[in-house]
Amino acid sequence: MKKNIIFYLIGIVLLNSCSDEFLKISPETSITSGIFYKTESHFDLALVAAYTPLRSIVYPGMYMDEMRADNTFFRYYAPDRGPANWVEDIIQWTDQSQTTAVNNRYYSDYTGISRTNTILSRLQTADLSDQFKQKISGETLFLRAFYYFDLVTHYGGVPLYLEEVIDEKTSYKSRSSADEVYNQIITDLKSAIPNLPSVTSFPQSGRATAGAAKMLLAKAYMSKTQREYSLAESELRDILKMNYDLLDNYADVFSSVNKNHKESIFEIQFREGPDGQESNFVYYMMPKTANTAIITGLAVNNVTPGGWNVPNQEFIDSYEEGDLRLPASIKIIEGTLNGGDPYFDPVVILAIKDVGKYVPEPDKVYYPYISKFIHGPYSRPNNTGENWPVFRFADALLLLAENLVQQGKASEALPLVNRVRNRAGLSNLTEVTLDDVLNERRHELAFENHRWTDLIRTGKVIGIMTEYGQKMKQKYDFLPENSYNITENRLIYPIPYRETQVNPDLQQNPGY
Repeated sequence: MKKNIIFYLIGIVLLNSCSDEFLKISPETSITSGIFYKTESHFDLALVAAYTPLRSIVYPGMYMDEMRADNTFFRYYAPDRGPANWVEDIIQWTDQSQTTAVNNRYYSDYTGISRTNTILSRLQTADLSDQFKQKISGETLFLRAFYYFDLVTHYGGVPLYLEEVIDEKTSYKSRSSADEVYNQIITDLKSAIPNLPSVTSFPQSGRATAGAAKMLLAKAYMSKTQREYSLAESELRDILKMNYDLLDNYADVFSSVNKNHKESIFEIQFREGPDGQESNFVYYMMPKTANTAIITGLAVNNVTPGGWNVPNQEFIDSYEEGDLRLPASIKIIEGTLNGGDPYFDPVVILAIKDVGKYVPEPDKVYYPYISKFIHGPYSRPNNTGENWPVFRFADALLLLAENLVQQGKASEALPLVNRVRNRAGLSNLTEVTLDDVLNERRHELAFENHRWTDLIRTGKVIGIMTEYGQKMKQKYDFLPENSYNITENRLIYPIPYRETQVNPDLQQNPGY
């Protein structure tokens, strides 16, 4: 039976140009599957729909990959208290199967998977050139692998859907093991890479490339139960031979006027404007204030969305003296409180200060915030064109260093780490350990949603988070007694409750 398919093409028109031109609104269209998937244009538009769920992963990532770990916390705000405060549940390790952000990420990943499966299914019978079909297949397989990697690293083994779902019979599957999911990711990426372009010029188009696929493949090899370090090393060394390089200035890596540059391997595309292409994640990182004008150039009331993903003091203090990444990543707002109660009142921002040697002034309050993604002034409230970095060349260098240390090749890892440190204005290390690499990744990739999976991949999460949780409970008396219950079961998130109710074959993760 032919079914109506609605494409919400509010994402990306796949052009051969770069940066903002990669993004263009397309009207919502209702068409039938019987007349679609016939032309190259049809498949390009379908691929648009397969890219768009990437955007929905950014926001849960702030909570599930940064705030769940030890880089950031939140500003306690009494008016926000209530049973539905799901963000704090994630941070405090008290989340359950109905926690909103955890569920939304799961659904976004499967939305992307569903769209990729449909493309791959219809591509087989399409009367189009082999060259075009290979191009579409390469990008689509990369995206499917990306969504499954996001699922397996956050939820463990999940149902593997590899065909278009066409009826209720094909809708419900039991869970595959984590290793089965990783094996499928690896299979998809190995098939995708020969059909993906290598980067030859910058700025890039914003689409999937062989470099992005090799980066994801290396992470898959290094994350599966039985690590395959030598295979990952080969993929990462291939990336080092490509045209990527570090930018001279760390702050320029995140500039909204310098997108898809030579350090970027893959980033999620956004564009400021009235057509639904914008990002607004920077507002979640700003303090709770009734007027953001000093930060953004616009007077936006940010009391409700703000105050999340706040750099904690321990992390700020962990930067080495002279690390250029600190002032490029974190600023301090100085101000006063409306009413004077830090638990009840938003801040009136008076000035932005550098974090390095800040000395609090009498009768002023101050709050650190993530500044690396903010490049105002903006022209529209809650509307920016800031892209989200997924893979960068610095990430590849440090991942290869981690890989080499794990193989007992620390001497080969040392120059890779020092290359990143030197860009940050730091002196060379004379030797390197796994802890050194993890520490370098923590500061180089701060707030880019890598910390949680880094801790899990390196086996450091239980020890680091247990110590961190104890310190946080001593510091903040509002944290419940059952918070920071650090157990193996909590290293993956729960399957959404609704899914376990509609699919009798879907088992919940232990501990939820």
